[in-house]
Amino acid sequence: MAVREILKMGDSRLLRKAEPVQKFGTRELDELIADMFDTMHDANGAGLAAPQIGVNLQIVIFGFKKTQRYPDATPVPETVLLNPVLTVLSDETEEDWEGCLSVPGLRGVVSRHAHLRYQGFDQFGHVIDREVDGFHARVVQHECDHLVGMLYPMRITDFSCFGYASVLFPDMDPNDDD
Repeated sequence: MAVREILKMGDSRLLRKAEPVQKFGTRELDELIADMFDTMHDANGAGLAAPQIGVNLQIVIFGFKKTQRYPDATPVPETVLLNPVLTVLSDETEEDWEGCLSVPGLRGVVSRHAHLRYQGFDQFGHVIDREVDGFHARVVQHECDHLVGMLYPMRITDFSCFGYASVLFPDMDPNDDD
């Protein structure tokens, strides 16, 4: 389909609360999701939310077998998730480095819930209901934050653990620093 422009931090459209998807299984929805995957893959991303390409709908995509951006991450199944609802299943949290296609070149340590359940729909209206942990849980939380106007730097509590990836991780491939 097409690679779309990814909005960058500072664009007010990233701060909006996204609207629920009302119609499933439409050609327009299929084309949007195909564009989202093209855009995510082109940027070597692990996930993407519709607001990041200027579409104010509750749509997130994520998944990979292996990602250059997070080489130690366990695989996450490729998923299309509409109108998501997250339920925290444990008080346990984990801190780890995050980056974002809308915050290119930067990384920061963010605390996320370690175990959660996510529910929603695929693009055809089929129910999705999964319990996840680890990096899978982190990716889902990160992408769903975009649906409520939240970018990961807003969750950072220790700014000594925030900076340019090229400085923090000098051995990292410079093409994977966003």
